[in-house]
Amino acid sequence: MKGSPLFYQAGPALPEISHGNGIFLWDQHGKEYLDGCSGAISCNLGHGRQDIRNAMLIQLDRVAFTYRTQFENAPAVSLAHALVDMTEGLLEKVFLVSSGSEAVESALKLARQYFVATGEPQRYRFVSLRPSYHGSTLGALGVTGYHPLEAPFTDLTHASLKLPGPDFYRHQDADDDTHVDRLLTEARAAIEAAGTESIIAFVLEPIGGASTGARLLGKRYLKGIRSLCDEFGCLLILDEVLTGVGRTGTWFAWQHYGVVPDLLVTAKGLGAGYYPVGALLTRDDIVTEVMASGGFQHGHTYAGNPLACATGLAVIEAIRRERLLENTRARGEQLETGLRALAERYPWVGHVRGLGLLWGVELVADPTTRRPFPAEQNRFAQITALAKEEGLLIYPRRTLDGMAGDHFLVTPPLTIRAEEVETLLERLDRALARFDRSLAEETGAAAAAARPSEVRSS
Repeated sequence: MKGSPLFYQAGPALPEISHGNGIFLWDQHGKEYLDGCSGAISCNLGHGRQDIRNAMLIQLDRVAFTYRTQFENAPAVSLAHALVDMTEGLLEKVFLVSSGSEAVESALKLARQYFVATGEPQRYRFVSLRPSYHGSTLGALGVTGYHPLEAPFTDLTHASLKLPGPDFYRHQDADDDTHVDRLLTEARAAIEAAGTESIIAFVLEPIGGASTGARLLGKRYLKGIRSLCDEFGCLLILDEVLTGVGRTGTWFAWQHYGVVPDLLVTAKGLGAGYYPVGALLTRDDIVTEVMASGGFQHGHTYAGNPLACATGLAVIEAIRRERLLENTRARGEQLETGLRALAERYPWVGHVRGLGLLWGVELVADPTTRRPFPAEQNRFAQITALAKEEGLLIYPRRTLDGMAGDHFLVTPPLTIRAEEVETLLERLDRALARFDRSLAEETGAAAAAARPSEVRSS
């Protein structure tokens, strides 16, 4: 057999990782990379943490695995209490899982079973946004709005009612408030046309992730959706798989806006890349109804795994002990200033947006019309490759439903120091300068090709 038997997505050959420490990684050739995207926006504490390692080893020496129907375990109970405390007690019940997709699947099934238990089985539909990302398993994919991921599986998924979300960069409305009000009016009309009595829940990322390049929804929109859910008797599910556990400078992004969900999902940063762990949080009354109807008909083998939960607890304790929420806010302001300065320097940087240490940079061919680069040029991949050559990892995607537009995320670990932010910006600047030169060379070559050849007389 030639090469590795592993396969993931298509792409160029990758360097083999050697080791990591802090916010840096090294490949087998000794090249250093600043982890400017926390892996998949998940290694929120950086690499090589001895405190996390020690917590895991202590639990390994006790027991690595117990099954949730046979034993309770102290790390799971303690982690659940910690998560409830992070919501200030507004969400009182926790269901532990191993990934973001599992967390979203759990939320969808719990919401559906709640309505079955309370005598409203006609509620069978979810509402979500396009673009959005909620996971890759079939249920989560059904509420995801990202065409390339959906297309091969449309016959297999139970698709949600997908609505456009706010786009404060590209909208053509009179102002942002008018834009939001129009979208809320359209959302009401679409839900009423579908039948308000058929809707289980609205599923939202309070701040967009990879699918939108950290696009903000804003307080006005989130409050408007919360009001529609209350009016129509459906639930609000907030997907904080990416934004939760400190990424935006609060424990959860919804706390910036004061919009409390009925169900909340999180993962990624909860294990900080050290062990897979995620969670569904919800109100006590929802769980009470479901449990009274015979129990939640759902579960995974590793739910509440003691090693996973010990890891999650150690992560939360580190964030508290090292005051990383405060650091996220301070370093986020520093990063924003630097990114906006780069946007002033390079006109094809169309938009910089985000919060805390979650920032998106959108690229455009024409900053005046905000026209994206042609999709076939794959600018998001080009700029990511240049950044990697400069020793910086960033996270690329397409902005417009996965079909067009280019953006990348800058989401370093919450532990990043002020001088490391400057190093990140320096490496990014070098990559952007190289990209700028390549654009100029392409323009020059195209202009030369367009000129008629000189005809020399003999």
